Amino acid sequence: MSSQTSASKGKIRTYFRGVRAETKKVIWPSKKELINYTGVVILISFMVGLVVWLLDLGIHRLLSLIIK
Repeated sequence: MSSQTSASKGKIRTYFRGVRAETKKVIWPSKKELINYTGVVILISFMVGLVVWLLDLGIHRLLSLIIK
């Protein structure tokens, strides 16, 4: 039974070593880039929300004309 736990501990250790190695390869954005990317995400989210709201409003008015 202890050989199974030691084998699973070895696999877990190997996994986290791989995660650490891959994390070191990542090119992390600078503070300025991060602020720019965040602004773009907020802007696009607002624009998509606006389009969805306008479509919803149009469909609602169209259906209200049909139902009456």
